[in-house]
Amino acid sequence: MGAAALSLSSPSSLLPPSKPKINTRRSINSRCPIVTMSNNNKQQKKKEVWIWTNNKQVMTAAVERGWNTFIFSSIHHRQIATDWSSIALIAPLFVEDAKVVDEAGNLVATFSEISSPKQLEQLQPGADNVIVDLLDWQVIPAENIVAAFHGHHKTVFAISKSLSEAQVFLEALEKGLGGVVLKTENVEDVLELKGYFDRRNQEGSQLELTKATITSVEMTGMGDRVCVDLCSLMKPGEGVLVGSFARGLFLVHSECLESNYIASRPFRVNAGPVHAYVAIPGGKTCYLSELKTGKEILVVDQNGIQRTAVVGRVKIETRPLVIVTAKVDSDEETCYSILLQNAETVGFVPSNKGNEATAIPVTSLKVGDQVLLKLQGGARHTGIEIQEFIIEK
Repeated sequence: MGAAALSLSSPSSLLPPSKPKINTRRSINSRCPIVTMSNNNKQQKKKEVWIWTNNKQVMTAAVERGWNTFIFSSIHHRQIATDWSSIALIAPLFVEDAKVVDEAGNLVATFSEISSPKQLEQLQPGADNVIVDLLDWQVIPAENIVAAFHGHHKTVFAISKSLSEAQVFLEALEKGLGGVVLKTENVEDVLELKGYFDRRNQEGSQLELTKATITSVEMTGMGDRVCVDLCSLMKPGEGVLVGSFARGLFLVHSECLESNYIASRPFRVNAGPVHAYVAIPGGKTCYLSELKTGKEILVVDQNGIQRTAVVGRVKIETRPLVIVTAKVDSDEETCYSILLQNAETVGFVPSNKGNEATAIPVTSLKVGDQVLLKLQGGARHTGIEIQEFIIEK
């Protein structure tokens, strides 16, 4: 994760002697990463998480999720650290005045409480790792800390007591801090933060998209279709994954391309009717009718590169629909289908080779055209894929 979490010659020097542990043991460098993406899709620094707790259940949950650096409020908590080290491979750190030291007394990080702009300006970190505690927690100071340490070769951590606080520090001014210290006695806080990391870990990863051949295009009746307006812009070749059946989601192109009929709307996908499935972070799906302001959705390009976007608005209006069916050459038995508004601005991402970004309007679609499809398990429970017998038609 970019800078090393601990300024020592060897990370293993923080660890207790080898002994029997629970199966969730990890080394100090085995931290759960998060990768945030900028608009130009460049990967940014990976983030780190340390845990500050006296709760054994919180410790266990954290270690099981790959976080094994723990902070204790004073040297008097060495007994807790010793007890935990007998059951899990952890790296205990101790706060002493304005310093954070390891078991041998080596300086690992500086610790500063910040309650005013002047204190932030006067902050003089003396270690490779810096921990700051905003006593009067606000968003603007979080941004000020990111700006103050921009370009420094130090890992800056902020004390966070919830997922919402941690998220602000990790994302402030787009780059965010190098990590957070989650200070909690609640196991749920650990689970929520890990879920956030898992979702962000998908940023920039590649989904496998399959070539599907259109077998029919038919007009049908009227229906309530959903326009999804995002809080970020999409580029040519990008769209969202939508389908009538969870077993196969079509890559529906955004309205970012120029048209003779209407101005470009690079934030919008005319995605389909209210019943359709749409892909969301975490390998899940939800119904288009369930999307609302603030919910996250997956944006995917013609190469399968995915990122997360926030829904800014959802518009549901009654429009004429067309039903499209397709099959994959290797599976002539299974049919995949989607309903879309019959409009020139609605289209699919074709299975072009290379990086050419185009779209096939649904009004021009014909039998034999080839489009991109995401294949997955068909059985779902609350959007989560499960293994069970199911028939959909």
